[in-house]
Amino acid sequence: MKRTTGQNRDITREWRPATRAVRGGTWRSDWGETSEAIYVTSGYSYDDAETPAARFAGEQVGMTYSRTQNPSVQMLEERIALLEGAEACRVQASGMAAMTAAMLCQLSAGDHLVVARAAFGPTRWVTDNLLPRFGIEATAVDGRENEAWAAAIRPNTKVFFFETPANPTLDIIDIRGVCAIAKAHSITTVCDNAFATSALQRPLDLGADVVAYAATKLMEGQGRVLAGAVCGSADFINTKLLPFQRNTGPTLAPFNAWVVLKGLETMELRALKQAENALEVARFIEKRVPRTLFPGLPSHPQHNLAMSQMKMAGSIFSFEIAGGRKAAHALLNALELIDISNNVGDTKSLMTHPASTTHSSITPEVRAGMGVSEDMLRISVGLEDPADLIDDLDRALKTVGL
Repeated sequence: MKRTTGQNRDITREWRPATRAVRGGTWRSDWGETSEAIYVTSGYSYDDAETPAARFAGEQVGMTYSRTQNPSVQMLEERIALLEGAEACRVQASGMAAMTAAMLCQLSAGDHLVVARAAFGPTRWVTDNLLPRFGIEATAVDGRENEAWAAAIRPNTKVFFFETPANPTLDIIDIRGVCAIAKAHSITTVCDNAFATSALQRPLDLGADVVAYAATKLMEGQGRVLAGAVCGSADFINTKLLPFQRNTGPTLAPFNAWVVLKGLETMELRALKQAENALEVARFIEKRVPRTLFPGLPSHPQHNLAMSQMKMAGSIFSFEIAGGRKAAHALLNALELIDISNNVGDTKSLMTHPASTTHSSITPEVRAGMGVSEDMLRISVGLEDPADLIDDLDRALKTVGL
């Protein structure tokens, strides 16, 4: 295999984002294919016994086993790193594999983590249930308050973990402020950037140490495969994440890597258009429901902060209606165009009731503390004509008296 002409780090890092999204990390075989190849193999053969010995010892560059390296997977890792402005990236089998690996690879018994209380349900399950089993303490704070992060620090605090925008409350974290607090105490910051992607927000540029993704979402873009990614310094990725990943095995399949690689080519176009559509839909929804949670609206209490660190507010927002779970389910059941689905980032618009789906694994008390009510619905706006989405929502809202 060979890299595309000019594919060296000095040159590719001079490319602008749109070029990186299409060309970054591309390798070609001697066949000269223009679309990156899928290398479906678990192992590799060698010309002599000394070659694998040298590769396993780290003395020679080359493939050893697809749990650690695969050409299709490495192309994706290189492209994501370029888009994030990161020194290195490792991809995982799913978004939650990425979040779990980003935490566990650097935490040990006796350590302490601070997490923003508004987060994806499984993430809070990991911090509240899994980490304590291994002697790792976790404190949940209101991530919107910088003072809360500072107040939660203990002598054994090693990691700050947060999502921004948060799922599904759309809380915004002051990335610069929180990361500055962490750096002053030698604490590593991990930012889940799945709701924005590098097309709308680059946490590493704002001071974050590590950025993690459910690449299943906007990166892939069409709801086809699961994937996750973790980006950061070469030291973090190679000395902390890689040993954990190599030996525990949350490996991304070559086909899934290829699908996400293709998704990255159009990610910025989709992210910007879907964010534009979401703003139009949110303006409509805001006039009809008691509460709309979308950072792109001036009514959002953190609108100015969001716009200071994001290009646009993204394609996902939540809103609340009166009547609890019964009314929320009735509205979902009245939809004709928008799909009932707990996924996000698809080109198709999707809506879900977080309390009974994405956040059902955590207790009602934790959900209440996060701000996830029985009245809340979350919508991921796609690429359909926003006027058709508004018509569909209008009909559904009328069924619940709104």
